[in-house]
Amino acid sequence: MALNQPPAGLGSQGSCLWEEIAGAFELRADELRVLGDACREVDLIERMEEALRDAPLVVTGSQGQPVASPLVQELRQHRSLVSRLLAALKLPDEEGQERHDAQARSAHARHAAVIRWRGSA
Repeated sequence: MALNQPPAGLGSQGSCLWEEIAGAFELRADELRVLGDACREVDLIERMEEALRDAPLVVTGSQGQPVASPLVQELRQHRSLVSRLLAALKLPDEEGQERHDAQARSAHARHAAVIRWRGSA
């Protein structure tokens, strides 16, 4: 795989995710691998959602009891995995940066106030 080229075989959702992230950030080879895994997971989720669309949400369990479709649990697990993979990339977000800047300003102001009060005591 060439640098910043999407992995072969990505579906529409995976390709969109790849373009959105790889097109906006400079990623190392290991990060590109994590992004590729996340993109494949997104495509898999799309396929499972399609399969579940016309399937019952409740099926009969091994003891004849009603249980959630196994696809429901699988979707939850794969969505969680996508979240962890994307978090592992540690991409900056504008809102997070603003929050960090505000916290830094607040800490600086607090420090200045402590110095000011210590000096006047």
